[in-house]
Amino acid sequence: MKIPYSKQDQYVYTALRFFSLVVVCLLIAIIFQLFMASKLAFDEFGLSFVTDDFWNPVDDEFGALAFIFGTVVTSILALLIAGPVSVFVAIYTNEFLPKKIASVLGLFVELIAAIPSIVFGLWGLYYLAPFVKNFLAPFLKKYLGFLPFFQGSSFGIGILTAAIILAIMIIPTITSVCREVFKSIPNLRKEAALGLGATKYEMVKIAILKPSFSGIMGALVLGLGRALGETMAVAMVIGNNPVISSSLFSAGATMASVMANEYAEADSELHLSALCYVGLLLFVVTFFVNLMARTIVWNNSRKSKR
Repeated sequence: MKIPYSKQDQYVYTALRFFSLVVVCLLIAIIFQLFMASKLAFDEFGLSFVTDDFWNPVDDEFGALAFIFGTVVTSILALLIAGPVSVFVAIYTNEFLPKKIASVLGLFVELIAAIPSIVFGLWGLYYLAPFVKNFLAPFLKKYLGFLPFFQGSSFGIGILTAAIILAIMIIPTITSVCREVFKSIPNLRKEAALGLGATKYEMVKIAILKPSFSGIMGALVLGLGRALGETMAVAMVIGNNPVISSSLFSAGATMASVMANEYAEADSELHLSALCYVGLLLFVVTFFVNLMARTIVWNNSRKSKR
């Protein structure tokens, strides 16, 4: 049976379709503009631009592999640090703290998201970098120095410092989404687990974390999306040296940081096109990371319905 629509419903439906189409058109326009702006570099270097790690604007020789490496490593490391912390904070504020204290703590956590990235960069440059150089790096070298990730000299700025900054910046995003996901769990399910003799820890594991997997993955995707595109804070503490190194203490560069540092000073058409090519690659990396995460969520949701 076809449900009749009033004129108001038709207007609303048409408006929703229009704005949805605008979003799709904007996305297509951005992709098209990036492709056209990077066409000169694409014609010059082709796909070897992705596999080469040599970046020399003076001789117009460009390769983005070092920037892709820096972006992926700092973002994944930040997610590994921020993910567990954010989930634990969300569980603690929702299940263990009184509501008034939890609301205050949640407010402070969310206020971190309101801090401008340039402030994070300044704090990281003047406080976090010396801490990493004088305390964290010696500690890691002493106990984990047999691993290649914690070898070499540390000057404070580098991949590890950038990853810690990114982790702090994405904690509010992941925590806020996780808290809302955990709040959506029915109290009846929690009470049933406790009534069957489960401890508080077992109740959290069975009645909260397990059914919230898709929501947690969505929160992690949002945090990773911000980490991949963060610019100023990372540019101030990563060292901006386009090299690939196994040590987390070494300087590096990301796709966002090189665009921020060099776009205004690019003095050749090929240099500008290469930077736009880097921007196009950043879009592709972000797209595939989100696609992989959405696939995981979709597979888990399908299994849970069986």
